[in-house]
Amino acid sequence: MNKGRYNSESMKLAVFCLGVSFVMAGPAFAQGRSHARSMVITKRGIVATSQTLASQAGAQVLARGGSAMDAAIAANAVLAVVEPMSDGIGGDLFAIYREARTGRLSGINASGWSPKNLTLSRIKEKGHTVMPSTGILSVTVPGCVDGWEKLHKRFGRLPWKEVLAPAIYYAENGFPVTEWIAQHWLDTVGKLKSDEYARRTFLINDESPKVGHVFRNPDLARALRLLAEAGADAFYKGEIAKAIVATSRKLDGLLEMGDLRDYDAEWVEPVSTTYRGWKVYELPPNGMGVAALEMLNIMERFPLANYEPMSADAFHIKMEAQKIAYADLSRYLGDPRFSPIPVKTMLSKSYAEQRASGISMEKATCNPDPGVMMSRAGDTVYLTVVDSDGNIASLIQSVYLSWGSGVTVEGFGFHLQNRGGLFVLEEGHPNVAAPRKRPVHTILPAMMEKDGVYIGFGIMGGLNQAQAHAQFVSNVVDHGMNLQAALEAPRFTKLDFGGCNAYIESRVPESVRNELTRRGHVLNVEGAYSSTMGGGQAVMHDSRTGVNYGASSPRKDGAAVPEPDSYFAAPAAYSRKR
Repeated sequence: MNKGRYNSESMKLAVFCLGVSFVMAGPAFAQGRSHARSMVITKRGIVATSQTLASQAGAQVLARGGSAMDAAIAANAVLAVVEPMSDGIGGDLFAIYREARTGRLSGINASGWSPKNLTLSRIKEKGHTVMPSTGILSVTVPGCVDGWEKLHKRFGRLPWKEVLAPAIYYAENGFPVTEWIAQHWLDTVGKLKSDEYARRTFLINDESPKVGHVFRNPDLARALRLLAEAGADAFYKGEIAKAIVATSRKLDGLLEMGDLRDYDAEWVEPVSTTYRGWKVYELPPNGMGVAALEMLNIMERFPLANYEPMSADAFHIKMEAQKIAYADLSRYLGDPRFSPIPVKTMLSKSYAEQRASGISMEKATCNPDPGVMMSRAGDTVYLTVVDSDGNIASLIQSVYLSWGSGVTVEGFGFHLQNRGGLFVLEEGHPNVAAPRKRPVHTILPAMMEKDGVYIGFGIMGGLNQAQAHAQFVSNVVDHGMNLQAALEAPRFTKLDFGGCNAYIESRVPESVRNELTRRGHVLNVEGAYSSTMGGGQAVMHDSRTGVNYGASSPRKDGAAVPEPDSYFAAPAAYSRKR
C-alpha cells in the first residue's frame, strides 16, 4: 500500500480501491484499524444525523414509503426538538438533493434576509460600531420552514402532516436528553437566563436538564401542529408570524409582517470543482462553500497521496490552503443579489495554481492577502439521507450561535437566529448590512461523485465547515479512508481570520504538532474528539451494486440508522416456502 494511505497497517479494511471500490482484506482484523465505528451498510435507505432519535424517525419515514427528502425533513424537525440550541424553525436551511432517476442535483438557499427597516445608518444611530451578534438586531427572517415546504412539494412522497408527526410526538411526550447535547445545554445556561420565557421553557429550576432527563416542549409542539395544519403560511403570515413580530416590537426590533410575508427561499444551482477525478459540489454564495472548493483546488497542486495523513507535511499544506481561501472569503463573500461575487475566478484551476505558488513547505504564512480579483464558531445540525433508489438529501440547518439571538418567541418554544450578526458595518463591503439582504452564511451541505459512486456529506461548526469539508474530501480521495474513518480522523480548524493560530486534536502525534509549531503554526490542542472540530455525517450510494453506506461522527450524539427491511411483511409467503 502506498505511503499516503491512512495507517497502512489498519486501512486494508473497507478502503477505496482503484478510486471507488471497497475491498475487504482479512489481515486488517488482526492488525486493528484507526477508526472506532464501522460503517452502516445496507441495500435499504440510511439516515445519518447528530441525534439517534432523529435518525430513527427518518429511517421510519423511509420504511413508510417516504423519499430521502421526506426523511430529511422529518429528521430535521425532530432535531429542532431534541437539539434546540443548535437548530429549529427560527433558523435557516440549505440543502442539495440528488435525484437518482435523472442524476440532477438541485440546491435550495433558504437563508433569510434582514428586515426592510435595517439600514447601516439605523444600526449606527443605535450606538453600534460593529454588528450586534445577539439580541433582536441580530435577527434575520428564518428561512427554514419555507425551505422545508418547497423541498417537500418538489421531492416529497408522504403527506406533510406525516412528515412532521415524529417531531410533534417528541415535543409533546418528551425525549431523554443525550450526552453531548446535555453538556451543550449546561454550557449555555447563562444565555437562557437572560430571557424570562426561555428560562421557563428550557431550564428546570434555573438549571439545564441532565443526561437522561425527559424533556418536553409543549409550546413547540403547538407551533409544529400549526405548521402541520396550515403549512408555511402559519409561520410567515399566520399566528406564528404575528408572535414573531410582537416579540420584535417588544424589544425595539425592526422585523415587520411584510418581512416575513414577502420571504421566498431560492432554488440555486450547486457550484463545483474536480479533485483528482472526483467532482465535489457545494452551494454558491451567500454561503461559504466556495472556500471549500478553493481549498481543494490549492491542495490539488501538492502530492498529498504521497504523505501520511498524520504527517506534518499533509497538515501544513491543508492549513496553508485554508488561510488563503479564507482570506478571499473574508474579502469577497456577500449576497450576490447586492454585489458581484467572483466565484468563477475563486474556483478556477489557474487561480489555485497562482495562490498555491506562494506556499512554503518550511514556513507558515500567518496573514495571506486576498487574491487580486476584484470570529466565531457556530451551532448547527447537519444530516444526510440516502434511500433505496439512490436519491440523496444533504441538508444543513442552524440558528447560528447557541440559542441563536437569545430571543425566544413567546408561546411557541423556539429561538430566533442571529445570522444578522455576521453583517459588517463597512461601507462598500460585499457583506455590509442593508435592507432585505442575506448575510454571509457558514452552513454548507455538500456532495461528491465519481464513476457511479455518490456521497452526501457535511460537517458542522461555523467557520469550521468549509475547511472540514476539504479535509474530509482529502481523507477519502488522497488517503483512501472509508466514510467513517474520514469523519473520525483527527482534524484541525481555524475559527477566525488572520494569524497562524489553529485548533488541533490531541490524537495528532506530539512529534507532528512539534514540527508544525517549528514551521510557525500556533496550535491550541483540543481533546481527542473535540466538538470544536464539528460533528459530521455522510452517506454513499454505489449505483453499480445498489448498496448504500452511512457514517456518523463520534463528536456528536448521533448515528447512521438504516431503514428496516420488510422481513415481517409476508409471513404467509415464508410459511409456504418452508
